[in-house]
Amino acid sequence: MIDVGLLYLLKDAPGFNIYSARLASYAVAMCAGYLLNRYFTFHHLDRFRTLWHELLRFFSVHSLGGALNYAVFSVIVVLGARAQLQGQWAALLPLLAVWAGGTVGMCFNFLLSRRLVFGK
Repeated sequence: MIDVGLLYLLKDAPGFNIYSARLASYAVAMCAGYLLNRYFTFHHLDRFRTLWHELLRFFSVHSLGGALNYAVFSVIVVLGARAQLQGQWAALLPLLAVWAGGTVGMCFNFLLSRRLVFGK
C-alpha cells in the first residue's frame, strides 16, 4: 500500500517519471518493511545483533530484492508502453507492475531475511 500509493502520488509530480517515482516509493516502503518485520513478523526471535548490524543486513538483502523487484516492474512498464495501452489499462499498469515486482521481491526478501537478517 505504501509503495503503490506513493508511486501514484509521485509519478506525475514535477521532477518525477514512473521510474524515479518507483525508486522513491520502494525506498520508503523498504523502511516501513524493516519496522514491520522487526516488530511483527520476526518479533519472537531473540535479538543477538545490534540494531545497526541488523539494519545493514536488512538493507543489503532488500536492496538485492529491490533490484529484482525494479527489474520486473520496469519490464512490465516497458511492455505496457509498447502495447500502447489506453484508458483503464494504462491507469492500472503501474499497479500491476508493482504487484508483479513486489511478489518476486517479497519472496526473495523473506527467504533471505529469515536466514541472514533475523536468523542466527
